[in-house]
Amino acid sequence: MIILGIHDGHDAGAVLLEGNTIYAVNEERLNRIKKYRGFPELSIKKVIEMAHVHSDEINAIAIAGIFRKHSRLLELERGLKSIFGEGFKKKILFVEHHLAHAASAYYTSGWKESLTLSIDAAGDGLSSSIYIARKGEMIRIAQSTYLDSLGDFYASVTELLGFKPMRHEGKIMSLAAYGKPTYDLANIIELNELSFENKLKVVGIEATKKLAELFNYPFSRAREIAQQMKRGNLEGEMQRKAIEIAASAQAHLEKIMDELGLKLTTYNLKLAYAGGVAQNVKANAVLRRHFPDLWVFPAMDDSGLAFGAAAFIKAQFERLEGKWKPFKLEHVYLGPGYNENEIEAFLKKNGINFEYQEDIPEFVAEMLAEGKIIGLFQGKMEYGPRALGNRSILADPRNREIVKRLNLALNRDVFQPFAPSILEEKIKDYLQDPYPNKFMTMSYEATEKMKLEAPAVVHVDGTTRPQTLVKKDNPPYYEIIKHFEQETGTGIVLNTSFNMHGEPIVCSPNDALRTFLKAKLDVLILENFVVYR
Repeated sequence: MIILGIHDGHDAGAVLLEGNTIYAVNEERLNRIKKYRGFPELSIKKVIEMAHVHSDEINAIAIAGIFRKHSRLLELERGLKSIFGEGFKKKILFVEHHLAHAASAYYTSGWKESLTLSIDAAGDGLSSSIYIARKGEMIRIAQSTYLDSLGDFYASVTELLGFKPMRHEGKIMSLAAYGKPTYDLANIIELNELSFENKLKVVGIEATKKLAELFNYPFSRAREIAQQMKRGNLEGEMQRKAIEIAASAQAHLEKIMDELGLKLTTYNLKLAYAGGVAQNVKANAVLRRHFPDLWVFPAMDDSGLAFGAAAFIKAQFERLEGKWKPFKLEHVYLGPGYNENEIEAFLKKNGINFEYQEDIPEFVAEMLAEGKIIGLFQGKMEYGPRALGNRSILADPRNREIVKRLNLALNRDVFQPFAPSILEEKIKDYLQDPYPNKFMTMSYEATEKMKLEAPAVVHVDGTTRPQTLVKKDNPPYYEIIKHFEQETGTGIVLNTSFNMHGEPIVCSPNDALRTFLKAKLDVLILENFVVYR
């Protein structure tokens, strides 16, 4: 059976499931519009192309989200009709927003039985759902309405501090590390059994305005203050106040997640987790104290909804046939790839000087050890928000000064940390309470050894958000880090996503070359082809 999953809201995208073979891409990677909202025409066509199937061969179209305004529903139907013809409606099955989030986590966990948690700002009238999942069936046991939204609370803090809500929450988490929580936020939102309770009784911009009153924060100047912090000015009076608010919001989020985790342990089940709030790696680390093998779906935000919708429908058909079995997602290299012939033709067409290197891992490791910043483009593109070695910018983590170069090159906010890729066999050396994490979904305390050896990938509070790597998941990337370890004694590289700040991760050789030139990186690797600046 071939199932197509679609999400047509923000972070639109498509996924095609053919048995346990997965093809997945988000629209932003193809149309180059960050967090694109709308019908994912290019994504649908791309996954069909990658799977080498015809649109007529698709058995079911799983669509994430039930409620749409009239105009958006008509846009969806027009788009589907243009690809699948008049009979498209007979294939459609809608999957509720939070069920799609939760399904993305449960059906990729490899577990027969688990708790499954979804928390975000809002979707289909809800902001959270908790399920008991057993033998492929998912039974909801708790939920919160869109009004009682933990995700909206954090988004309102993001907006209050001059950043973009539903997009820059990670910046608030990063800022929080520079201060201490000084405000008690129990009168704003709290846990109520397995649900959340919003004591402000408003959401969105109205909640932001109320927070401005409660904190006595000059909302009219928020963007100006945020711009100063982005440039590194964190010591002014208003900047310190903003940081204290961020730290208080982060601490309160972690407190609520800690309380929820404690309550969920009474079910004596493992926990699978997705939704926008699952992007907060610090809060995830708090949950992991209660659930040591916590599984966070790698595309945890709305970019993963198409996957969840398709996975849910696939599981229901398999249950009907008595064929459902647990499935473990081992990697997220599920997007488009380009072979050497395509890349060579592209470089020649554009008049780009290049050389061919037989041993890319050794070459890259040597360049990194020399202090070069490298754009690495190889294999199939990653699915989800993290670059994991196929669309990555790499640098030497031993050099703290490299952070300044990268921030300038990529136009990044200076207070945001960089992440490492670590050889999994070395995590005991570098991570406290070490546990493998392939997809950068968890924060860890760095060991003293890591702080000394790789200061460029340790945040100001001593934490780090690693990708832990085993050879079978990405042999070429593993070999790069292994060669770098042999060269320097450090089994870590700095890995950040291959894009300018505010742009989507690169997808094609053209995207990679454009970003390489714009960022003025030192070396571009396109499979085995090397381009120098």
